[in-house]
Amino acid sequence: MSLLAAVTLHPSTFPPLAVGFMGLGTGYLIYGPQELFGYPKRSKEVDWPTGLWGIALPGFLQFFTGAYIFLGLVLGTFTAKPLYMAGLAFTAYGVHWFVIGWNRLHGADGRASLGMTVGFLLISILGIIVFFGAHDDPVGGLFIGLTGVYVSDVFATVKADLPERLGSFAERSLGFFHLGTGLWLIYLMFAVALNFVLAYNLPL
Repeated sequence: MSLLAAVTLHPSTFPPLAVGFMGLGTGYLIYGPQELFGYPKRSKEVDWPTGLWGIALPGFLQFFTGAYIFLGLVLGTFTAKPLYMAGLAFTAYGVHWFVIGWNRLHGADGRASLGMTVGFLLISILGIIVFFGAHDDPVGGLFIGLTGVYVSDVFATVKADLPERLGSFAERSLGFFHLGTGLWLIYLMFAVALNFVLAYNLPL
């Protein structure tokens, strides 16, 4: 008998979704104004804290959430099938934000991330299919926003090779989707916390 088979845990209705939503949402609210409005202007002094925030919030908090969900699925404390997609997304997005933050800290060339944008665009599309198929429209809507982020990011990563106006539009579009999706993530954080703790019935 394996060790996992010998462990008996009670089912839980408290996956740490709000932690992941808060981490990514706040990260988007940090990066979005810089991309959309150019504030604060990029510099080494600005890239250092934004890089750290990228690693800590959308990076660590999402990775923690995804790993926690997968562990709960393995141990049987979580049984809802859509949580598998949530675990995949949080874990993958968390790891890629570790790299985004690190690259920002070190002033790395964004063009090296072009392949990443394609991979995460496909994960975002998968999330749309899964969550609308599971009739979880608010989270499905989140993945529509994430798809917009990565469509924009495909072009924003190669901004240096594009005509100036097109490159600027791509970066502003990325900022627009970061801010809009970030605000929706904060709503989802509120909905999870209020529904779990105070028995609200907010759409989730």
